[in-house]
Amino acid sequence: MSTEKCTKRECNESTENVKKRQRTDQRHLAALVLARGGSKGIPLKNIKSLAGIPLIGWVLRAAIDSGTFDSVWVSTDHDEIEKVAKRFGARVHRRSAEVSVDTCSSLATIQEFLRRNEDQGIDVVANIQATSPCLHPFHIQEAMRKITEGGCDSVFAVVRRHQFRWKEVKNEGEITEPFNLDPLNRPRRQDWDGELIENGSFYIAKSDMILKGYLQGGKRAYYEMGPEYSVDIDVDIDWPVAEQRVLRYGYFGSNSEKVKLLICNIDGCLTNGQVFLQEKNESHSFNARDMIGLANLKKNGVEVLLISALDLHNNQLLANKAVCELKQNVSNKLDFVETWLKEKQLSWQEVAYFGCYEYDIQCLRNAGLSGAPKDAAALSCETVTFTSKSPGGCGALQEFADYILLVNEKCASSHDK
Repeated sequence: MSTEKCTKRECNESTENVKKRQRTDQRHLAALVLARGGSKGIPLKNIKSLAGIPLIGWVLRAAIDSGTFDSVWVSTDHDEIEKVAKRFGARVHRRSAEVSVDTCSSLATIQEFLRRNEDQGIDVVANIQATSPCLHPFHIQEAMRKITEGGCDSVFAVVRRHQFRWKEVKNEGEITEPFNLDPLNRPRRQDWDGELIENGSFYIAKSDMILKGYLQGGKRAYYEMGPEYSVDIDVDIDWPVAEQRVLRYGYFGSNSEKVKLLICNIDGCLTNGQVFLQEKNESHSFNARDMIGLANLKKNGVEVLLISALDLHNNQLLANKAVCELKQNVSNKLDFVETWLKEKQLSWQEVAYFGCYEYDIQCLRNAGLSGAPKDAAALSCETVTFTSKSPGGCGALQEFADYILLVNEKCASSHDK
C-alpha cells in the first residue's frame, strides 16, 4: 500500500490531485461516487458526520489513497456535497435534474457521467458506494487487479452470509418453503460455507459495457470482503451501528507519521464564549471532558500546546492544571507555529491542529490532522477533516483527542505489519 498522502493543503488547491498510479496498462481508471442531495431516509446523508468525518469522506479517502485511479469523481446535484467532495480531493460532475430523482437508477447516472465526460477517455469505472465507510485501499487495489491483470470485464463486492432464507407468505393458508436449506438436515454454521451476497460497496466495469447497459457482464468476478468491513447505511437506526464499526474497522488515512503534538486554540475551542462577571473580576469556564482529553493525549505521549490571541490569567490557570505549555498574545498563528515547529524539530505532518476561526485556517490546512468544534466559523468547518459533535467548550476537544489517539493506534499497527 502506498504511504504517500494527499494533504489537505493540496486538496484545497486543486480538485485534480489524485496520486499518480503505478500503471500496469494505459487505460484510464476512474472512481465515481454517486451522491445526490435528495436522500429521504437521512437528509443529506452523504455528508452527515460519521465519527467526525463526512460520510462520503471515508470512501473518498480510501479511493484516493489506493493509488489505483487516474481520477476520482463525485456525481452530485448539491452545492454542499460538491464542497465536501473537493475538500477531500475529488473532482465533481454536476449531474442533470433527470438523473437526480428518486426513480433514476445508478446505471443511468453513471451512463450520463460517461457521456458528459467523453473527452476524459475513461475506460473503466469503479462505482463506489458513499454509504460503505469501512472500505479500505487494499479492497480497491485487490479488486481492480482482477480488471487490470485478471482480464475481467466487471467486478463487484460481496460478503459471505450464513442466513437461512424462507419464502414469504402472501396469501392465507399458504405454507412457507425454505430457499436454501433442508429443515430435516439443518447444517451447523461451521459445516456450511454460507452464501455470497452483494454488499454494494463497489461495482467496477468497463465503460463500453456500462454504456450498453451492464454493470455486471462479460467476464464477471466477485471480490469477497470480510463481514467486519461490510457496513451499509440506509436509515437512522443504521447510523450508531456504523459509527461504532467505522471506529474499529474504518480506514483513517495513510499517515506515515504519528501525531506528536496537538496545538489547540483556546479561544472558541476550549471556551464556549460565556464570560461570568463579578464585581471586580471576570471568569471563564472550562469543560471537564476537555481536561480529560488533554490528559489522555499526554498520557499517550502526545505533547500539547495551548495558544490564545488574548492574555488572560484564566488561560494560565487552565494550562497549569492541564500541565500544558501555553503561549498567549499570539496574533499571527501561522508564523508562530512554524517558528515553534522549527525549534521543536517537528514537521507539520506530525501536528494536529484544533481551531475554529478564520485566522486558524492556514494552520488547519498545513497540519497532518485538523479539527474544529461543531460551532466553528463556516470556513473553518469547510477546511478541516474532523468536526466534533459538541460545540466549543463543551467537550469538543475531547472528541478530537480521541480521534488523534485512534489515528496514532492505526498508524502504529500499520508500521508493525
